[in-house]
Amino acid sequence: MRSSETNPRSDTGAMGERPRAARGEEERSLGALVKQLSDQTSALARKEVELAKAEMAIKAKRLGVGAGAFGAAGLVGVFALGALTATAILALATALEPWLAALVVTVVYAAIAGALALIGRSRVEAGTPPVPEETVESVKEDVEWAKTKAKSARM
Repeated sequence: MRSSETNPRSDTGAMGERPRAARGEEERSLGALVKQLSDQTSALARKEVELAKAEMAIKAKRLGVGAGAFGAAGLVGVFALGALTATAILALATALEPWLAALVVTVVYAAIAGALALIGRSRVEAGTPPVPEETVESVKEDVEWAKTKAKSARM
């Protein structure tokens, strides 16, 4: 039997040399390998950016549709409030003069709006200035501590 029949790697040369195709790839210069790596990395980065753009476009479209639905819900809510207002006025008009019923409903709405404005103002005042005050104070303490440690290490 010939050695090529017993050895499935028949393209192996004498004394166990590697196949010619493998030697050719191994003999490529380091510069060529670095260039290939650079090209493949650039291509991968471009494809990742394209994928991210496509994904963000889909998400932006979904967000746009969602925002439109919220806007429509707000508009229908305003219509419902108008209908509720008319209902309240008509219900009070059975016991009061119609103009007085409308005035009562208006005063109730004004009181609710005033209360909400006061709550909103207090929340805004609690949130201003928009600076993480506790964190700033903690960082100042950390800086002072580091300065103290640095001074004590020098002495």
